[in-house]
Amino acid sequence: MTESSDLTALLGRLSDQAAQIGIVGLGYVGLPLAMACEKGGFEVTGFDIDQSKIAALEDGRSYLKTCSDDDIVTARSNNRFHASADFSGLADMDAIILCVPTPLTDNNEPDLSFITSTAATVAKYLRAGQLVVLESTTYPGTTSEVLKPILQAGGLKSGKDFFLAYSPEREDPGNATHGTADIPKVVGGDGTEALQLAEALYGRVVTRTVPVSSMEVAEAAKLTENIFRAVNIALVNELKLIYGKMGIDVWEVIDAAKSKPFGFMPFYPGPGLGGHCIPIDPFYLSWRARQFGQDARFIELAGEINTAMPGHVVETLGAALQDRQNKGLNGASILLIGVAYKKNVDDVRESPAFVLIEQLEAAGASVDYHDPLVPEIPITREHQELAGRASVVLTPDAIDGYDAVLICTDHDDIDYGQLLTSSRLVIDTRNAVAGLPESANKVVKA
Repeated sequence: MTESSDLTALLGRLSDQAAQIGIVGLGYVGLPLAMACEKGGFEVTGFDIDQSKIAALEDGRSYLKTCSDDDIVTARSNNRFHASADFSGLADMDAIILCVPTPLTDNNEPDLSFITSTAATVAKYLRAGQLVVLESTTYPGTTSEVLKPILQAGGLKSGKDFFLAYSPEREDPGNATHGTADIPKVVGGDGTEALQLAEALYGRVVTRTVPVSSMEVAEAAKLTENIFRAVNIALVNELKLIYGKMGIDVWEVIDAAKSKPFGFMPFYPGPGLGGHCIPIDPFYLSWRARQFGQDARFIELAGEINTAMPGHVVETLGAALQDRQNKGLNGASILLIGVAYKKNVDDVRESPAFVLIEQLEAAGASVDYHDPLVPEIPITREHQELAGRASVVLTPDAIDGYDAVLICTDHDDIDYGQLLTSSRLVIDTRNAVAGLPESANKVVKA
């Protein structure tokens, strides 16, 4: 088969929604994408090494709040979604989309081990006429310099035998307004043919595609989106510290400032950054920048400020206990509200709650938590010792038994009135109890 006939045939199958789509990694990105592709009319096979995920999906059960059981059942009943741990099935796919984690090493450097190991697996089954797309957030150059050589090691060449593209995921867990299919998709290809194919694929799945001139531009766009947020959150976190010393409520300041109809966008402080992207992406770019002899001083400073927030919260809690109850953190009992990284989701990736628990316990406090969406702390890469801890039940007597309540995540499904009434002291990192009766006497913002 010639290069031209490969391209034409694949374009035809994508345009007719007759293409087989394989998605590697069925986590917070891969599973919603699989559902969106199925709803777009494609037959989809999801691949994952986690047998428990495969078993759940084959049984019609979802393990993510962002995808319902009904979504899985409907997709399977349409006979357009399958889940498998047998990666040899990749050979039957027309397009393969990689949705694997890109964490940091202990030295805050990019950890591409999931990309490289997955690429080696895909390379075993790669054949002529396939499209491969990376969606994992990473630094500019990863797709061309890391992924491409691994895929080409077997003799097939990108742009000639197979086609390679990058399209960054834009998932926002818990966002009821913007689902996977509603969010425009930035797409960059290794050549015009790859870009054309990637647009044909995603054009059937999302509201619109945003083609760019290269895979590096697409990779940089994703980092820019999240660094923008990280830097602005660092700014308001620093303003929180400054205004706090002046006796000024930063949340009131932000609410007043956002009344301006132009030139201002509100961001809000918190106990630290969470989620897979925002705490990690700035370090990916700062590491890459050093390879080009550039210092990312502004970005790195933002990272330092955000990373320091849990320590500030613990310090504030300790000072409040000393001032209000004449006792220190050593021996204190603390109830932490919310371990998900943001409100109304069950996602605990990179949650600052885990850092808070560890710092408080290192200071001698005993810590329990309540989270209506996280009944038990799962195994995480960096906080394995916390796995298995269970959420406690909130009752007035239970709340009264703690020296202090620390609000880390402001889920809507919390009775903050009861929490405030029954507690002795509340440390509020989210402005969750502002304006409630008794808040002036019991609440310290941090």
